[in-house]
Amino acid sequence: MFKDLVNKFRGKPLNYDEAKRLASDENVKVRLKLAKREDLMPEILYFLAEDPSPEVRRAIAKNPFTPRQADLLLCRDDDDGVRFNLAEKIGQLIPGLNEAEIDKVEELTHQVLERLAADQATRVRRILSETLKEIADAPPEVIRRLARDVELVVCAPVLEYSPVLTDEDLIEIITSGPVLGALSIISKRKDISEDLSDAIYMSEDIDAIGIMLGNKSAQIREDTLDRIIDRAKDIEPWHEPLVDRPKLSRKAVLRLAEYVADALLGSLAAREDLGENTAAEVREEFSRRMEAAERTRARDEGGPPGERAQKLYEKDQLDDKAVREAAQGGDQTFVLTALHLKSGLTMSIIQRIMDIGSVKGIIAVCWKSNLSMRTTVLIQKRIAKVPPREVQGSVDGDFPFTEDEMKWQLDFFQDSA
Repeated sequence: MFKDLVNKFRGKPLNYDEAKRLASDENVKVRLKLAKREDLMPEILYFLAEDPSPEVRRAIAKNPFTPRQADLLLCRDDDDGVRFNLAEKIGQLIPGLNEAEIDKVEELTHQVLERLAADQATRVRRILSETLKEIADAPPEVIRRLARDVELVVCAPVLEYSPVLTDEDLIEIITSGPVLGALSIISKRKDISEDLSDAIYMSEDIDAIGIMLGNKSAQIREDTLDRIIDRAKDIEPWHEPLVDRPKLSRKAVLRLAEYVADALLGSLAAREDLGENTAAEVREEFSRRMEAAERTRARDEGGPPGERAQKLYEKDQLDDKAVREAAQGGDQTFVLTALHLKSGLTMSIIQRIMDIGSVKGIIAVCWKSNLSMRTTVLIQKRIAKVPPREVQGSVDGDFPFTEDEMKWQLDFFQDSA
């Protein structure tokens, strides 16, 4: 029976009376097949919009030729599937309407969209947001409502893509305390303006700011970027996107070089937009870190500072370079032990010279230990904490006192001991 009925009107035009009869057929499959046709009179489609079968009503909701009056009826339907299909269809129809059609159906279509945007079913609002997200002609009031939805899956599509939302809309959403995750979605928008990036920064949302920094199209004022860089030292997720920002000032580059990880420092030094002087400073910082890491490794492998100095001395490896590197790192125990071993003076005498900050005494001990003037200057500054204006000697020069003067200093401290 069903096959006979289907064959009777498959692909053939139906007159009004025949369509009306089939719309009232007891067999739901007949009514469902009819609801999917694209050549029915509007009144038949409207009639089927009140069909007792949800399947039939879903088909009518999906049918692009269903009149808007029927859509307005369907958007109140108790069945989620009906409203879901309707939301999907309406969103897809809007871009294809010409100006005359828009004028004709605009009021009814907007009423349908407004109802669907307030639908109690999340999946209905979600599909509406997905279908309207990139439509420039979408009703602003509907897009704004979806953008403020309490469910992230609903508001996310329009927040990230909708051209309808203005900076004013987005800033108002940011300052009003949106749903968790919404700020991160806004930070992904293409061509974020400076005003919008300021609002994202002022939100203090760590994740959103990090995403904005990684958004190459985001415009960020230089002073805002400077503030972000100042805060970023203890916020590791910001480091990589900051290093990869399209434009960085010399000040920003050098500030980042102070704290980013070694791997990122290498990337920073490789930037093609750096001036030669800036690039050289970054490379110098990189070298300094590598040297410091090597000193740390050596210290860790050699045990406590005093023991390391003793082991190096026994191997005849406690040379000027080893003492200088320890002084550079502020390793006081290693340096004092080295001076004791290399000079033959007691540890108490060396400690007393350091405690009172005797520049002449320090220079005499370093001379006795066969150290260079470069290392001696460093020991004055880093180990004895001699004020810069009181440091004597030049890193490139000879010892500032005669051998007799330095021997006298050593005798003085030994006698006083």
